[in-house]
Amino acid sequence: MSPFPTLVRGASPNGEDRYFLGDPLVDRYLEFVAGRVRTNTLRAVAFDLKTFFTVVDKGPTEVVAADVFDFLAHQRGDRRVVRLIDGESGLAARTIARRLSSVSGFYSYVVARDDTPVRANPVPRGLSTRRRGGRTTLAPLVRVPRTLPQILSPAEVDALVGALRTHRDRAMVFAMVLGGLRRCEVLGLRLVDIQVAERSLFIAEGKGGHQRIVPISNAFFTSVGDYLRLERPGGSPTDRVFVALKGPSRGHGLTADGMDAIMRGARQRAGLERATCHQLRHTCLTRLREAGMALEAVQAQAGHVSIESTRVYLHLTNDWLANEYRCAADLIDAGHASELLALEAINA
Repeated sequence: MSPFPTLVRGASPNGEDRYFLGDPLVDRYLEFVAGRVRTNTLRAVAFDLKTFFTVVDKGPTEVVAADVFDFLAHQRGDRRVVRLIDGESGLAARTIARRLSSVSGFYSYVVARDDTPVRANPVPRGLSTRRRGGRTTLAPLVRVPRTLPQILSPAEVDALVGALRTHRDRAMVFAMVLGGLRRCEVLGLRLVDIQVAERSLFIAEGKGGHQRIVPISNAFFTSVGDYLRLERPGGSPTDRVFVALKGPSRGHGLTADGMDAIMRGARQRAGLERATCHQLRHTCLTRLREAGMALEAVQAQAGHVSIESTRVYLHLTNDWLANEYRCAADLIDAGHASELLALEAINA
């Protein structure tokens, strides 16, 4: 048990990433997860479990609910020191909730195996609370605030695009701000996924393994065409669209760290305090909704499994809520006017 929990990254026979923590039960679970999720999710689960067992410092079969609450307290940090942005201390609530979910998933697997002393998941589903009428409900262990995603103004987008140095970088930014692609979807694009005739992109590696076809503006095709013709190294060993243009990785697929470095440099040159890949995606989907695109169409463009994930863009748009309010207010005012006219007729 001494090497546990040291996170080690390895490779399976087919070349895919594998993660080991040094405990047979945890490692078997990570092998199980590897066959069901994508690489980024596997990496997050492995890191979450490493963090949990580092803090708890017990073997997996020895953990009880009290240890989970101690872990929560540890993740929240010193309650006397809070962030100004949200009034919370320690890690963000979303991060803590994700780590609890990873730990709960592991113990659900352990219980299902039925070959260990663990007979119940030590991660509580929530805390029982009683409301009016005697109804009992479960309150979540971690309350995750519902926040609206940040978007960029047209001027900020123009400044960012103007600060980009290559056709490749402009094509990647256009894929996000004009097509609503996620960072991983941009990096996962292959040459055969660019459907020039249909002016669309085939997303083969969407979130959760879901695939979709999305239309995209001509500005993207102009930039990606210039990149492929003028910048992409010949004889590249990968069919990924976006590759490194220099250094030891020249010709190989661009990484997430590489894209983040590109965005960071462009932000600094443009004098912007914000401009992340995800904010570009949010900006695209918000503008599409502002322009009158149906919510179901925005859902398809975004690749959301549930339309509930898309509804946030109703509240992000500048004009949608105001227009809906004005229409409702006009009807109310018209109704009041009719009532006044009727009263005046009666009094006359």
